[in-house]
Amino acid sequence: MIREPLVQRGFGKRGDFRWRSHEVSRIEGLSDAVFAFAITLLVVSLEVPKTFAELADTMRGFGAFAISFLLLFTVWLTQYKFFRRYGLQDGPTVWLNAALVFVVLFYVYPLKFLFTFLVDKFTGGHGEVRLADGTVTTMMDSVDQMGKLMLIFGAGYLAVFLVFILLYWHAYQKRAELELNELEIFDTKNSIHESLLHCSIAVLSMLIIFLGGAEYSGIAGMTYMLTGVAMGVHGTIAGKRRRRLEKANIASTEVSHL
Repeated sequence: MIREPLVQRGFGKRGDFRWRSHEVSRIEGLSDAVFAFAITLLVVSLEVPKTFAELADTMRGFGAFAISFLLLFTVWLTQYKFFRRYGLQDGPTVWLNAALVFVVLFYVYPLKFLFTFLVDKFTGGHGEVRLADGTVTTMMDSVDQMGKLMLIFGAGYLAVFLVFILLYWHAYQKRAELELNELEIFDTKNSIHESLLHCSIAVLSMLIIFLGGAEYSGIAGMTYMLTGVAMGVHGTIAGKRRRRLEKANIASTEVSHL
């Protein structure tokens, strides 16, 4: 299991947020199995190419695989940090984590399909694929289908970060039991705010299609490019507030020692 050596090395531990779990729980073990299966479903091809033409065709799917893998890894890493920081294994955590892995597993194929189509378009392709019988066909034959695909992607994106909001909110509700200090409470709220931003971008993208129609699918897709800007601005503001809180805590500690 990949988590065990990472936990031993302190992977993902940043700042002064204390870890409350130093062992891999059964919940995480099940999650790892689901994530591993999801990544297996992303694999470009399960068969070894028999000709160079087949190899070249397989390599065309590498870009889509890389992007999809990165998104899945980001979700896995966020979940990994959550369990390290809070160590919760109660009923609400189990069910929320079950919802998370369900969404991840269900949306693997739409995720792969979307980025296979987009990468092919950006690399000069025509959005065509070769079926098992050798027939070449278009991946999508109407703008309406593209609109529906973006709505499916948006729903999955929204669902993942909505689950993270609920997980972090649950941890915040148990802040007294977990003995979270002021900085840890701030970081917990900050994680909720970041997930809210992700959800807002997904909702905005879906609203563009609902209100403008499928012909605005391109704009709806580009909406996700706001993620980097939104996270950057939020990170800068949150970083300044956290530094002020750190200074206030240091000052109050010095006063208490006098």
